[in-house]
Amino acid sequence: MSEQQEKGSGKFSRGLQYMVLSALFFSVMSVAVKMAGRQMASQQIVLARAAIALVLCIISIKRLGISFWGSRENRHLLIMRGVFGFIALSFFFYAVTVLPLADATVIQYTNPVFVALFAAIFLKERISPIQIVGLVGCLVGVACIAQPSFLFGGDEVARLDPLAVGLALTGAILAGGSYTVVRALSGREHAMVVVFYFPLIATPLAIPTAWPVLSMPDAWGWACLITVGVSTQIAQVFMTKGLHLEKAGPATSVTYLQIVFAFLWGMLLFGETPTLLSGVGTLLVVGSSIVAAMADKKSARRTSPPA
Repeated sequence: MSEQQEKGSGKFSRGLQYMVLSALFFSVMSVAVKMAGRQMASQQIVLARAAIALVLCIISIKRLGISFWGSRENRHLLIMRGVFGFIALSFFFYAVTVLPLADATVIQYTNPVFVALFAAIFLKERISPIQIVGLVGCLVGVACIAQPSFLFGGDEVARLDPLAVGLALTGAILAGGSYTVVRALSGREHAMVVVFYFPLIATPLAIPTAWPVLSMPDAWGWACLITVGVSTQIAQVFMTKGLHLEKAGPATSVTYLQIVFAFLWGMLLFGETPTLLSGVGTLLVVGSSIVAAMADKKSARRTSPPA
């Protein structure tokens, strides 16, 4: 099946379907990370996730019969994808283990606005004033979720850990950079090669950061680690395929379904109840990003995609 055929003729294209499946499996990953975080450090979870993904990627690429390394002219982009992805994942996993699941997920999912911003700067995709407003709206939404004392004062218990919030937001920015690199590689490298470079880079980088905090998990902990690795690998494949078939902003906006999943998992499994202010922040983040992504989609109809 050709790429053009995979895009489909309907409004909900094959690429967007891939992104929905990606959101579902990423939400399963987040649940497993939070459960694993009850008995081990977040960097140990990052190491396990990267190592499992590395094995699965090697098996997949061998079955496909393609080169592991990609073309020489794209090697720097593939390495950048791995480095950005490792740091973003490390920050996100830490946030998931410390913050309420829904709040950590909402902050992480400011990344589509940063994708649109980086795509405009580096891929020469058009960015509209509405997308700039969307960026501001996302940041205001994150402030409502975090409720920093210098803005809100009030009850200390209601506020989130500022370090975790800062790392979650930094991780979202770096994830935006990583997704932009994936978009730049569209049509230039096989999707599985792009996926492979993440664990290839992340596994050796995770070893020195995880080694000082390694602990032996019990059977439930091992089950959580395996779930993290397998579910994330599936999500990564769907995400990469989706980004290869859709423009960066619209494709990543669909994954906001993960926020719905996170609220449901948080309430059902962890007894988390969002505050009114965090609910307002969530609406701001989701609304701002979706409006900005839709503006990006309309501009895509009027302009040619970058080469």
